[in-house]
Amino acid sequence: MERLRRTMLFMPGNNPSMLQNAGILGADSVILDLEDAVSLTEKDSARILVRNAIKSVNFYNSEVVVRINPLGTEFGYEDLDVIGRVKPDAIMVPKATEADIKSVSEKLDKIEEEEGFEKGSIKLFALIESAYGLENVYSILQSSDRIIGMLLGAEDLTADLGIKRTREGEEIFYARSRVATACKACKVAAIDTPFADMEDMEGFIKDITRAKSLGMTGKAAINPRQIDTIHGVYAPTEAEIRYAQRVMEAQEEAKREGKGVFSLDGKMVDAPIIARAQTTLNTARLAGLI
Repeated sequence: MERLRRTMLFMPGNNPSMLQNAGILGADSVILDLEDAVSLTEKDSARILVRNAIKSVNFYNSEVVVRINPLGTEFGYEDLDVIGRVKPDAIMVPKATEADIKSVSEKLDKIEEEEGFEKGSIKLFALIESAYGLENVYSILQSSDRIIGMLLGAEDLTADLGIKRTREGEEIFYARSRVATACKACKVAAIDTPFADMEDMEGFIKDITRAKSLGMTGKAAINPRQIDTIHGVYAPTEAEIRYAQRVMEAQEEAKREGKGVFSLDGKMVDAPIIARAQTTLNTARLAGLI
């Protein structure tokens, strides 16, 4: 894990003041949105606004991702050509398919060569929003080595499935599990769908916790007020950090004694527990907790 992606905050690409302040809000990543947040009449002006923001705004430690319009629209390839030339950290491909990811990757190859950028330096996020995309998540992830993460878009997915989105989220249990498992297999970030009800804090915390328990490594946010709550749920507790430290200390002692397996607090510690401890400590370090 080279960086944390606990939060990815959507920012409308047609709002200058929000773009100006995007970097100070504390999100691990900001998604400058040229798709759903922008009306058809503002697509061209939003593209130029986002291009200029990437060139001039200080986003501080936030990763800069741009969600382009679908390639099947009149705006998608123009978004890619204009935005790619100012080198965002990543492009987010909506309604992703294998063909779309390959096409975007090939276009970025050309842009990087023409602009003198390092090859492969512009990364990709695949946005899964359809039944087809969900059933092909692994092959989509394998379609380009630029991919560093996948985002589940539950609103469009459930619309495609013809089912209702609920507060409890049982209808996306399979989707969350499938995306999380595929992302883990490919060692990329698995980002959960946003939670829309800003007034339902109890439901929001339950939703984050449920997604985390299924293997999601972060969550998209639609309001800066959601950032701290998401970070809090994804942060290791003091008890988890201390136990992980004790596991690693006990492992070092076991190595000195020539032991392959050892016990801690009367319980055997093996490779999966050590790996979990290492992940906990790495997350804690990146979050500045230790």
